[in-house]
Parts: sequence; C-alpha cells; structure tokens
Amino acid sequence: MDIRQVLQSQYLASLAMLKEAVVKCPSQLWDDPNDKFKFWSKAYHTIFYVHLYVQQAEKDFVQWEKHHDPDGDIPFSKDEVLEYLSFAEQEIRRCVPVSDLEAESGFHWYPVGKLEMHLINIRHIQQHAGELFECLGMREKIELHWVGHTRTNKEQE
Repeated sequence: MDIRQVLQSQYLASLAMLKEAVVKCPSQLWDDPNDKFKFWSKAYHTIFYVHLYVQQAEKDFVQWEKHHDPDGDIPFSKDEVLEYLSFAEQEIRRCVPVSDLEAESGFHWYPVGKLEMHLINIRHIQQHAGELFECLGMREKIELHWVGHTRTNKEQE
C-alpha cells in the first residue's frame, strides 16, 4: 500500500464532502448577513489552505488566479468556490504523488514533517466540512453524505 495513494484518496474524499456542502447550500445561507462567519468564507478559507499546504513548501505556492481578499466586501460566488475546489483537487493530484513525506513541512510556522502536514491539512478540511454539514443539517434540514475514500488513478488501472 502506497501512503501517497491513501493521502490523495483522503484529501479527495474530504473535498468531495466539502463540495457537497457547497453545492447544496441555499442562496439565502451563502452570504447570510446574520452569520459571523459566512458560509462562502468558510468554504473558501478551507480550500485556500488545502491549496497552500499541499505544496512541498511555501516557496512553491502560487495564488489562484481569481484570489482576492476574502475579508473584503466582495464575497466569492458559489461557482467561484467550486472552481477553486476543482483547482485544489488538481493540485492534490499533482503534488501528493511526488510529495517527499520524509521532508519538513515546508512552512516555518509548522515545525512538523511533511506527512504530518498532510494529515493536519486533511483534518482541517474535515473540521470545516463538518461545520458546514452541521449548519446545513440544523438550519436547513439538508441531508448530506459521508465519503469514505476515492479511487486514485493507480487503483483504477
């Protein structure tokens, strides 16, 4: 069993759950002025850090072409968040198979190894996907689904 395949599968499964929450979020909840943390902002925040921390090191990070300050007055649309999520999935497929799991995290503020950095990153996705699932379930009674794993290209061959 290749640990990189497992990591990639779990990244993609976690993002599949986040994607379902984004897709099923009703428009009135997407940018609800009564929410301290907007649905779109939490989804975007999650994807931004997936994109950042899946890189081998900070120096390898290139911002997404449509990035703008998420703390500003202009929310990201659902389509933009889904586009960024798709981009992050591509980055996972590009970066994880060649990730040096024995290296340091590549981020001076995270003094851990690269393998642990990947696990932290996946846990971060799950934390926020869980918060968004709870929001949709409690406030909107929307049913969402668990994704256990995804098949990698090597498993499909």
